[in-house]
Formats: sequence, C-alpha cells, structure tokens
Amino acid sequence: MHILGILCVRNEAAYLLDWLSHVRAAGITHVLAYSNDCADGTEAMLDRLAELGHLTHVPNPGPYDKGGIQFTALKDAARRAELKRADWILPLDIDEYINVHMGAGTLPDLIEALPEATAITLTWRLFGNAGTVRYEDRPLPARFTRAAPRVLHWPWRAAMFKTLYRNDGVYRGPGVHRPRGPKPDRIAEARWFDGSGRALDAQFAERRIFSDFGQDNHALAQLNHYPLASMEEYVLKADRGRAVHSDDLLGLDYWVERNFAAEEDRSLDRLAPRAAEIRAELAEDPTLARLHAEAVAWRRAHFEALMLQEPYRALMGRLLMAPLSREVSAESARTLKAYGLKARELGRD
Repeated sequence: MHILGILCVRNEAAYLLDWLSHVRAAGITHVLAYSNDCADGTEAMLDRLAELGHLTHVPNPGPYDKGGIQFTALKDAARRAELKRADWILPLDIDEYINVHMGAGTLPDLIEALPEATAITLTWRLFGNAGTVRYEDRPLPARFTRAAPRVLHWPWRAAMFKTLYRNDGVYRGPGVHRPRGPKPDRIAEARWFDGSGRALDAQFAERRIFSDFGQDNHALAQLNHYPLASMEEYVLKADRGRAVHSDDLLGLDYWVERNFAAEEDRSLDRLAPRAAEIRAELAEDPTLARLHAEAVAWRRAHFEALMLQEPYRALMGRLLMAPLSREVSAESARTLKAYGLKARELGRD
C-alpha cells in the first residue's frame, strides 16, 4: 500500500528529521515536500533527503495564485507523478503527528479497520504550551504531552481535521483539510468515516472541514497538533507567517485559542521507538547530521535577533505574562458547550 504525505515548509529544517521519521513509522511510504523562501537550510536538507530517496522535493518560489502558498503547492501536487502513483493521500503540516490508536499504530491498520472508507478524517487534538519557555532540539511529542479534552465544545478550530483519502479519482486534487474538486458524476461513490469509525453524511464528502463537537472523535485515530510549542518557537512562527495566509500576523489571540493542557496524552509514545530507529538511520548520513545541527543553531540565533526588534520582544513579553495553558473548569465547560452547540448548528447550514 502506497500512502503519500504532502508537506509544505518554510524555515523548519530543524523539525524535518523528527517529523519524517515519525510519519514513516506511522505508515507514510513517500513524502512530496514543497519549500519556499527559506533561510535556515530547509531546501538543502530537502535536497539531501531527496538524493537519498526519502522524499521528493519541489521548490515553490511563486508566483502564487490567490489561494496562497500552500494552495499553489497542492494544485501542483495534483499534477505530479508521485501523486498519481499513490493509493492513499494525506496532506500534513510539520507540527501534525499521526496517532493511530489500534493495531500497530499505523495508517494501514486504520484503513484495514474501515474497509468501506474512501476518506477518513483525522481530527486534531491540540497540544498546549504548558508553560514551556525555551526551544529544545527534541521531537515535539516528547516535549508536549498536555492536550485539549477528548470531548471539546469550543473553539470550532479545535475540531478541524486533515483527510486521509483514497486516490480513486473521485476528487480532482488534494486540499489543505480535505480533497478538492469532487466530480459530480462520482461523488456518490465517496464513503467518509471519522476518527472514531462513524460513517459521515454527505456534507463531509463535499464541504465540511471540522468534526462535530461534543463527542470523542479520536477513538481509532487522531492528529496530534502542536501549533504553539515553546514560547521561543512561537515567536519564530510569528516571524515565519502562517502556512495558508502568510501575511497574517500571529498574536496572543491565536495562542490563547489553542493553548489547552487539560489532559495528559502520551498515546504516541508507543510509536516513538520505531520513529527513533528511523531517526538514527537518517542521522548516520553526515550531511544530514550537519544540516540539522546548522538548522538548530539558526533557530537559536534568529530568536536572539528577533529579540532586538520591538514587535517580537513585545510578543515574547505577552506570552510570558499570559495565563498558563487552560484547564477547563466545570463552569467554563458548561458555557463552552452552549457556544459549541450553537456553532455546530450553524455549521450544518
């Protein structure tokens, strides 16, 4: 079974080896990676990984269509031979880690468990900052283990998903959260299931990008999402810009809405030994090892440079002064449930 991962990155070379090791351990067989405007050696690392056969690297310097950088890359991916050869496709970001809860913890196990599925939604589980200030050169799942509740009523972005879908021609191409361009004469063939194994109705096949609130969407699988990481890393992310809307500035609102640490979740630990073996094999290449060390040094030096600029120094100060990751109180949970149910109804329109 050939499962293609699609990745878009900018200035994230320090995370590449950890992320690639993880997705390979989770069942991704090849990665189609797009890069744009990188200053930290990302392109050089992707080129080396491509030379060694671990992925395909496609520079994405622009010009970009009105959808932005990531949409431009995904439109290009739809025309690539790597995509045409794939049995299943899963677009991901570098802060998203596949977490299958059954079988051996791999995507083939999930696909085998849902034999009728042509699309499976992997709903985010947000992992918060938990008061971590400094950047460390260790995998994100090892550093951040406090997450949003399994059942969450608000915000709706916490219930967004990425879609693992069969490359059977029903859709014209991949999208950020779901495949794009359903073919009217074939859309009836689509069979969507969620991460708890429930069959989903027709609206998911054509337009939904978030799961229903107020239920556990992670019984079989989830997508561990680390949108914040440490405070230092968040400042660097603000400087980099968002993947979809690169001109949007990240501030405290983005931070607060995603900074959950209500429950401990170490369920990804069981995949860690397999990922560590792959990571060690990659590090045996001296060029990759050197490029990784240079990328880590770049992140530390670039953060220090940003601290000489008032907007980023002010953002770091606000992060240090902000309340720690949210533990959802009973009263807050009741209020959020009311808002969530209202938003859920609006989402059905």
